[in-house]
Amino acid sequence: MRVIVTGATGRTGGEVAREVAERGHELVPVSREPAGTVAGADLRPAEDLPALLDAEGTVLIDFTVPVASADYIAQAAEAGTPAVIGTTGFDSEGTAALDAAAESIPLLKAANFARGVQALLNVVREAATALPGYDVELTETHHNGKRDAPSGTAKTLLDALDDARDEALDRTHGREGEDPREPGQVGVHVRRAGDVRGEHELMFADNDEVLTLAHRAESRGVFAAGAVDAAEWLPGHEAGWYEFGDVIGDGGD
Repeated sequence: MRVIVTGATGRTGGEVAREVAERGHELVPVSREPAGTVAGADLRPAEDLPALLDAEGTVLIDFTVPVASADYIAQAAEAGTPAVIGTTGFDSEGTAALDAAAESIPLLKAANFARGVQALLNVVREAATALPGYDVELTETHHNGKRDAPSGTAKTLLDALDDARDEALDRTHGREGEDPREPGQVGVHVRRAGDVRGEHELMFADNDEVLTLAHRAESRGVFAAGAVDAAEWLPGHEAGWYEFGDVIGDGGD
């Protein structure tokens, strides 16, 4: 398989590129500022992407920023190339662009490619159903260079919570001054420090008890492995929007 990795000089993109090479796939790393090599492969400039996509057996993995990602995915859709997206922070316009691309190609987007997070999502749904009315607080921590807040994973966890309770909870981002908790709220707290790979914790509290559900990534290699799992799984599927849970549910290695 031939794998194009956009954002290959980034923190996670570089890990993805190394994972691709270690699995024996043909690696094509792409960057807007190409210089040197990544995982033994020469970096290619982003302007070459349309020509690079025009090859059979190619999959695109994108870990960049929303504006660049939307552009790259549009090019993948035009070329008919399956795409795996790990970029987060899309606004409504960016999401609409991805929806449009998914009409032409199989497109898999995930806020988090850790298998443990997929398990956490399942447990959160079960806990929210079993503990109706319990107060919920979410705290997430990432490295000091992360741009979007809350993280895409945090938003996915909150969506799972809403789905399980059949209501959209009021997301209160931090508290300051006189701000008593109101019914139907979920507190969302964001921390950015150092080189933290990613930590997410949900606390359910009521009835004189506290339940804490948490996941911590020890290495970005966790996300890279999941993204490449998705890239290996995606080809051959029909055009449409897929999630990492589809890969896990299908028994992907």
